[in-house]
Amino acid sequence: MIKRCIVSVFEFYRDGFKSMTWGRTLWIIILVKLFVMFVILRIFFFTPYLKGKSETEKQHYVGSELIERGIK
Repeated sequence: MIKRCIVSVFEFYRDGFKSMTWGRTLWIIILVKLFVMFVILRIFFFTPYLKGKSETEKQHYVGSELIERGIK
């Protein structure tokens, strides 16, 4: 039931974009936008501060950040 619903939604969008003259261009724009949002922004703006730290270090870092930001 759910699988058939998902397939029908996919087919609806696929057929809709196929019949459009700008369909392929729109899909390319959508994919480039998703790439920028999830890859480029992740690399430059969302650095993994907690990577490589132990559980205790993570807890201390998060606790100190919450306290420090709560005071401001």
